[in-house]
Amino acid sequence: MITAAPPEHAAADWTIDQRWADYTPADHALWDRLYARQTEQLADRAHPAFLDGLATLDLSKPGIPDFEEMSDRLEAVTGWRVVAVPGLVPDAVFYQHLAERRFVAGNFIRSASQIDYLEAPDVFHDVFGHVPLLSDPVFADYMQAYGQGGLRSLKFDALTRLSRLYWYTVEFGLVRHDGDLKLYGAGIVSSHGESVFALDDASPHRIGFDLGRVMRTPYKIDDYQALYVVIDSFEQLLRTTLDTDFAPLYTALATQPDIAITDLQPGDTVINRGTQRHGKTVVASVG
Repeated sequence: MITAAPPEHAAADWTIDQRWADYTPADHALWDRLYARQTEQLADRAHPAFLDGLATLDLSKPGIPDFEEMSDRLEAVTGWRVVAVPGLVPDAVFYQHLAERRFVAGNFIRSASQIDYLEAPDVFHDVFGHVPLLSDPVFADYMQAYGQGGLRSLKFDALTRLSRLYWYTVEFGLVRHDGDLKLYGAGIVSSHGESVFALDDASPHRIGFDLGRVMRTPYKIDDYQALYVVIDSFEQLLRTTLDTDFAPLYTALATQPDIAITDLQPGDTVINRGTQRHGKTVVASVG
């Protein structure tokens, strides 16, 4: 299924060697700094499954994780492995890896000057943000189902729609737990600022999950989100993905306009109506 040509130094599936031995002491020290800062902040903010995943994968061990060692622990619990790639990969490549229970991760780490913002996802975002939840069986199944759905979506010219589902769940999702809202999206848990903003700030809207609504909603790629989508459980996410016939949904959505990221709709389950104070001050790129 993979047809795009990889870079010369990459394998046919776009994977590369992590080159763990090439990380410098400064690289490892930066990982440790980021890890300590985020785990302290997330102790009462992240979903317990994420925190459990950190322990399961022994990510508190000093230094950038060795993908092979980490993958051996991950594969033992959910069958997933983490593979290094040279950067962003084509959609078909990304989906095929997910469908085969492989998570692609960049092998570079940000510079110290980019500790709070970087344009491309690095090893901290990819591993700290994404991999812990892959040790949760239900979320691990959702990620595989998403990859399988992504491969099917290529036949329907629906990548934009499906990318919005990924964005509002895997990257920037919130989840109910014991009466509270908790963080689970990788883009939030790996961000020192957004892991506070997503739960505490009055600016963003927070609404209940609805698949069609999510697929009609663009997203910010260069600032904190104007809208967060809240799931009831990972089981809800998995069942919705497995039980939905996406082909007629794509057809129906093709005739419906997008919903502005700052707007609420009559059918929304509104958990918090945001002031949109922050969003009004930023001209954001959307996808």
